[in-house]
Amino acid sequence: MAPTTVGFDLDMTLIDSRPGIHACYKALSERTGTHIDADLAITRLGPPLADELINWFPAEQVAAMADLYREMYPAMAITATPALPGAREAITAVREAGGRAIVVTAKYEPNAKLHLAHLGIEPDAVVGDLWAEQKADALREHAASVYVGDHQGDIRAARAADALSVTVATGPYSAVELGELGADVVLTDLTKFPDWLSGYLAAPRA
Repeated sequence: MAPTTVGFDLDMTLIDSRPGIHACYKALSERTGTHIDADLAITRLGPPLADELINWFPAEQVAAMADLYREMYPAMAITATPALPGAREAITAVREAGGRAIVVTAKYEPNAKLHLAHLGIEPDAVVGDLWAEQKADALREHAASVYVGDHQGDIRAARAADALSVTVATGPYSAVELGELGADVVLTDLTKFPDWLSGYLAAPRA
């Protein structure tokens, strides 16, 4: 059997990006004089940055505000963002099983790589700036048969890539909601992933 490649989402799957993103939205609000409800914004992480900014800025300003946000992000968000429980162990489990672990995320790719480097998480590849079905291109390119995420968009990504949708209830959706949205596997968090992976590799068609 060919080595298994497992794709992972980043925000609220491998990392708890809420503290850093909250700080960055507050700073953007202060910098621009525009009200942004950072408490609300961090409850709906997952979609591309522009999807959130359109709630606070006129459409013609969104691209410029996204550039400013990304410029501010490294100083505001990287050190404030912890790994979620089980994140490192999940990557290690894939490697120890002889597989490859990749990260496919909607986050701006340079900032995604900064997060992973800061936390000492070393996937085999990182692909950013992709959301929902767009992620399928990267998943197919790397022959990923499993995609792990926390969001409805991640389930859609797995479906579009003909990959197994494994979800963790560490993001905006509960375990029940993830099941209702069509996830193949629902875990409470990534601490459960190594045992699940071991069983899956022993009987992947069970």
